[in-house]
Amino acid sequence: MTTNTLVLGAGIVGSAAVWDLVRRGHTVTVADVDPMVADEVAASFGASPAHLNVSDGRQLMTLLDGFDAVVSAVPYRFGVAVAGAAIRAGAHYVDFGGNPTVVARQSELNGAAVNAGVLVAPDCGLAPGLANVMAEHLISTTPGRVRSVQMRVGALPPEPVGALGYQLAFDPAGLINEYAEPCEIVENGSYRTVDPLTRFETVEWEGRGPLEAFATAGGTSTMCHDYEGSVDHLEYKTLRFPGHGRIFAAIRGMGLFDETGEPSPRSVLLTALYRTLPRGDDDLVLVRVWVKTDEATRTMEIEDVHDGRFSALARTTAFPATALIDLVTRGIVTKTGVHTMQRAIDADALIKALQPVGITVTDRRS
Repeated sequence: MTTNTLVLGAGIVGSAAVWDLVRRGHTVTVADVDPMVADEVAASFGASPAHLNVSDGRQLMTLLDGFDAVVSAVPYRFGVAVAGAAIRAGAHYVDFGGNPTVVARQSELNGAAVNAGVLVAPDCGLAPGLANVMAEHLISTTPGRVRSVQMRVGALPPEPVGALGYQLAFDPAGLINEYAEPCEIVENGSYRTVDPLTRFETVEWEGRGPLEAFATAGGTSTMCHDYEGSVDHLEYKTLRFPGHGRIFAAIRGMGLFDETGEPSPRSVLLTALYRTLPRGDDDLVLVRVWVKTDEATRTMEIEDVHDGRFSALARTTAFPATALIDLVTRGIVTKTGVHTMQRAIDADALIKALQPVGITVTDRRS
């Protein structure tokens, strides 16, 4: 039986999703607001192109008719509308999430998704997504009471570049969103939020030199609410080369994240970042997730690099979502309703599904 899968958005991550779904045997259509971009990606990877303005609800519903699954690689602000349209079309749905408010609104669609017999899975990228699946696995399989759950994730150039030690890996609007919104944590057993670009620490990573980590938004998915009261500490931080975070903390402190006014300070900042940050060079993704019990520490890690076709960030963002959609449409994952990724699939199944594309996870105890 052929699986018809629609990918919305033909950018960096959407293109990688198209390639992997075609590789997995799906019949794929890729839709984009720019028909030339959709044509180019479709021709490159053996898919069919479509033109779509995702903000046009009628056009969206017309396009969705006949698809078994939808992978949404459009901005998260469209997440509720696209997930709702997928449910009405009877199609499974995944997106890359990252915004807790949008995920909360998508969760309100649970009853409709159950009635339609489909899975709606937001937060299916790298973090939120794969890193949370790893954390959930460690919590559920490590003996003893889990006291602390920690996640550290970064997409970096191989060496620091420019004043920020950083290259543009995706839309700078997404980057600033992570640096601007409140960060959810569990501390001393209680849920709370902290300011982004705070709680700095030094992280040693063999072969990469010392890195810095600091609080950013969105990476915990729903885990802080899920584990309030059952773990003492749970936190997500972003990894960067030293100095990056404090520069952005100063930028934030000067009001340059402000979205008011015309032009707004944030729009000016985004334009400057888009124009000046390097892009397109090789990159690497580092993931370290660990839990501590009274007896031991257990850690899972990923170190992924550009494979000559797709960036490490595109690989580790797109391929977890496409692996999940493939397992759902093949009937191996059978959940219906709305579930973030760590509740939709177990780590063993996801890690096995990622092995053919070269994403490997190490697991060690100390």
